[in-house]
Amino acid sequence: MKRLITLTVLASLAAMAWADTASAFERTLIGAVAHRRAQNSPWHGGYYDAAWGVPVAVVVPPRAEYQTNWGWGVGNTRVTPILHQFDRSFPGAATGGRGFYPTPPWPSDTTQFGSYYIRGPW
Repeated sequence: MKRLITLTVLASLAAMAWADTASAFERTLIGAVAHRRAQNSPWHGGYYDAAWGVPVAVVVPPRAEYQTNWGWGVGNTRVTPILHQFDRSFPGAATGGRGFYPTPPWPSDTTQFGSYYIRGPW
């Protein structure tokens, strides 16, 4: 019993040390590839959220790796990686609707709603 408690405590300490040294994107399956791709692409798409007037970042857990994009039509469902990760040096909101399109009256894809997934920092 004493050995089991000792091993449990040691395993907990090792897990906490590992969690402090590695950032969230390094512990996921797509890790470094996602980080490299995110450096060369914007976090938002070409549409803004009608309620806010700018693209909205939806923060998801840092271990979330993929998102499902639904489209209306034959075979228009895609599973794509979530590349960007929110951190303290976030560049800020997109500028007030300039260069972005509003949600169309009849949207044909979920990417046209102006909400985009970004993994959380913790």
